[in-house]
Amino acid sequence: MENKKKNNNLGIIIGAIVALIAIFGLVYFANKGEKKESTKSAESSSTKTTTSKEDLEKVDLPQLSDKVSDDEAEVKMITEEGDITIKLFPKYAPLAVENFLTHSKKGYYNGVEFFRVVKDFMIQGGDPKNSGTGGESIWNGKDASIDPGTGFRNEVSNHLFHLRGALSMANAGADTNGSQFFIVQNPKDMSDGLLYDEFPTKIIDAYKNGGVPSLDKNYSVFGQVVSGMDVVDKIANGETTANSSGNEKSKPVNPVKIKSIEVIKDYDFKK
Repeated sequence: MENKKKNNNLGIIIGAIVALIAIFGLVYFANKGEKKESTKSAESSSTKTTTSKEDLEKVDLPQLSDKVSDDEAEVKMITEEGDITIKLFPKYAPLAVENFLTHSKKGYYNGVEFFRVVKDFMIQGGDPKNSGTGGESIWNGKDASIDPGTGFRNEVSNHLFHLRGALSMANAGADTNGSQFFIVQNPKDMSDGLLYDEFPTKIIDAYKNGGVPSLDKNYSVFGQVVSGMDVVDKIANGETTANSSGNEKSKPVNPVKIKSIEVIKDYDFKK
């Protein structure tokens, strides 16, 4: 009983720390300086919908399978530390997936570093400046739901969650997605305290293997690592020093670069 209590307390503490990091980290580093947000929030991910528990249990949860289905895409991220294979979800995050696939095909991410690394949280990359202040989407304001120049809108659903291995868009606030992304690395049990009327039972069970549930509904999950989490862990465990603001020990001493991203299975967005 004592060990269980300690574990629960540890889970609560970790959850609180991760939540603070998420709020002051991902928002700060993704396209820092872009403060303008969409004036059309009807389609924003921050909109909450009411779903019954019965409906929650029927929801498709593609992250829980390593199989790549017909309506999914797949890429291999070739890094200096090894390969990370990721399946993508165009059905639920079409803007983010098309953005990522297009950038990958054009070599946009070649040579780009994982510039921000936080052990037991995530690894972040996708910025050609390798600073957290750069990067842009392929849409460049073409998404009609938002104002030009602010990036593209968040795509959040009750099908995708920030489980360990989730690939998600980093941003500077709602609907400001550009090119930066992060892979959730936290391996600790985060299921304690999750409400059964807000999460499918299978997702709560999946969070026992790690993840960051505090990021759900705030960032767009658009992929899931299907192999190569050992590489993600190795990158996350690299030596770090304080970042430029001095508020976080997340700047890699020896940043790991993405050599290239190979599209294993493409997706036709016109169909």
